[in-house]
Amino acid sequence: MTEPHTQHPCRTIFLMSNATHLTRSLLVLGLALCLPVLTAAEQDSPPNIMVFLVDDMGVMDTSVPFLTDAAGAPKRYPLNDYYRTPGMERLAAQGIRFNQFYAMSVCSPTRVSIMTGQNAARHHVTNWINPDQNNRGPLGPDEWNWQGLSPGDITLPGLLTKAGYRTIHVGKGHFGNRQSRGADPANLGFTDNIAGASFGAPGSYYAAENFGWGTKREHHAVPHLEKYHGSETFLTEALTIEAKERVSEAVSKQQPFYLYFSHYAVHAPFHSDPRFAEHYADSGRSKPAQAFATLIEGMDKSLNDMLDHFQQLGVADNTLVFFLGDNGSDAPLGHQHEVACAAPLRGKKGAHYEGGMRVPFIAAWAQRNDRKKAQQQIRIPAGSIHPQISAVYDLFPTILDITSVNSPESHAVDGSSMRRMLTGQMDNSRGQTFLMNYPHAPHRSDYFTVYRDGDWKVIYHYHPSAGSENARYQLYNLAGDPFESSNLAEQEPGRLREMMQGLIASMHSHGGQYPLDKVGGRATPPVLP
Repeated sequence: MTEPHTQHPCRTIFLMSNATHLTRSLLVLGLALCLPVLTAAEQDSPPNIMVFLVDDMGVMDTSVPFLTDAAGAPKRYPLNDYYRTPGMERLAAQGIRFNQFYAMSVCSPTRVSIMTGQNAARHHVTNWINPDQNNRGPLGPDEWNWQGLSPGDITLPGLLTKAGYRTIHVGKGHFGNRQSRGADPANLGFTDNIAGASFGAPGSYYAAENFGWGTKREHHAVPHLEKYHGSETFLTEALTIEAKERVSEAVSKQQPFYLYFSHYAVHAPFHSDPRFAEHYADSGRSKPAQAFATLIEGMDKSLNDMLDHFQQLGVADNTLVFFLGDNGSDAPLGHQHEVACAAPLRGKKGAHYEGGMRVPFIAAWAQRNDRKKAQQQIRIPAGSIHPQISAVYDLFPTILDITSVNSPESHAVDGSSMRRMLTGQMDNSRGQTFLMNYPHAPHRSDYFTVYRDGDWKVIYHYHPSAGSENARYQLYNLAGDPFESSNLAEQEPGRLREMMQGLIASMHSHGGQYPLDKVGGRATPPVLP
């Protein structure tokens, strides 16, 4: 049915002005009434933010090359040709990726760092949080923060909520143990929580298995997704549907949104996503490795779907996307301290090597529009790579900076805004250091602290095992030896002492905790060589 034609009010006023010779003031008033009503997408509304966090995804688990050659150009390696991540390729092509972006080597410390802007050495969530028992380890510090985050803590979503944002948590939480109120992200500042709980691994990725409910893994069953139970919906897809619905609600109410989309993928159990299984059936790799690749591709489809959804809602050019992993790769491809799952990097999740804590990071507007005010303020160069060191705790001050939201002065923040770096510029005002403290066991590496300063990296082992590979000190020059093949601790005693002085000072300034010297004993701070 054709809508009846209505005279545009602007034309009506001009006709009146010509016919009756209205005064200039009335004409100005009429023109004001003629101004078009802008939609929410057209107004200069606060920028929307999506943090797209992938569990256990290292820097090599993608078809997008993050490592670079001597000239700073992206360099492909065999793993880049194994994985299929067109969504990441799309995001990287329209934004900037960082090739030296760090996370903590296990998940809960990273997640709390994103929430607080603090290094794990300061907030003392230095290990993944076992939901049901204190997993500090035999010689772990008694006072480590097993409880995790608590209501009343200063958090990124809490600050954004107070500033008028709809703050949406979808996926994995793992911010506190099962008895802690912080196990529910809704108690930590989020206005919405879908599927977030105290645990890190899902009971099942399959809706046919009710995502773990009614199985032997019910203690890890994913909540809030009952409407999918018994269907063929894969967990990654169910979370994507839920995220899209919450974003649509926010946009319909003209609310800026902060979407923390934290996938359970690609964490074990390595359940194959049937939508992509055939892509890897002839790869010659093991069944777990094939399943891991399907989880990667499913996660990537979710990213692509969210970018499409932002476009359909008309908010893509006002939505800034941050893509990252929460720790190094856990791909089932080889020994944790060798070159295998993160090749050519050494190590994997939980290890003190680069493969354990180097993660992918991409920042991009969901759709480029140079006329958009927000994008004029933060011009992200397309297809670029940034070489400076940065880390997960930099997200907190960056997002607050971009959204013009303040954090209380009483809240210590270790991170620095990456705003200048997002525009492709070098930021010489920030230090090029990274501290990673893991005073726990057992894991792939036990009782260690990593300190990086520029090209140099030192690893201190509080309780070294027999053998030179796990000696008390490991020293690497990552500029000349990016894959950590030559321990220079003995050849460079002066540099080793200098780096250890930096490590000790950094631990002290963060209030870092140390493992005990023996069961029931005292803390054992690092010692200089």
